[in-house]
Formats: sequence, C-alpha cells, structure tokens
Amino acid sequence: MIVATSESIAGKRVSAVLGLVRGNTIRARHLGKDVVAAFKNLVGGEITDYTKMMAESREQAIDRMIEDAESLGADAIIAVRFTTSSVMQSAAEILVYGTAVRCEDE
Repeated sequence: MIVATSESIAGKRVSAVLGLVRGNTIRARHLGKDVVAAFKNLVGGEITDYTKMMAESREQAIDRMIEDAESLGADAIIAVRFTTSSVMQSAAEILVYGTAVRCEDE
C-alpha cells in the first residue's frame, strides 16, 4: 500500500477514486508517567514516554486507515493528513485520513 501526503504519486496515474478512509485511536495518559513528565517540565528535556506513546498511536491510526482502504480495494492512499483532539482531560484522539485510490503505472 502506497501512503502519500501528496495529491499524486510519481510514476502512477490515479485510475479510480474510492473515497475517504480513516483510522483513529484514543490514548489516555498514565498517572506514573505524569509524575515523570511533571519533573521533566521543571528541569527541561524530552518526555520520552509520551514521545513513544504518541508514535505508537500514530502507527496504530495509520494501520487502521490502511485496513479501511484495503477493504475498498485500494492500492494507495493520497492526501493523507493527521489531526489530534482532546477527548477528556487526560486522553487524546489521533485521527489520520486520506483518499483511497487505485493506481496504474504511467
């Protein structure tokens, strides 16, 4: 599956647009990690536990979007975008979406 943020794919021509596909996940913070984060906030530096959690969340959302596209018979997803939103005080949603397409070689 080709996944691209661009509107086109080099060397390919879009032969069919199959529609919007998306994947999301909602993750909550862990109290123990919040203590480490509060300390890091005082001394500065990267909060690696949160970095790892967000990276895993993005990958899970992408995997779900790809599954959605495969169910439509797509071989590529173009115009991919990410968005986040707060669901509650300590939980956030990551949403990834794009356009599922079928492509042919040029």
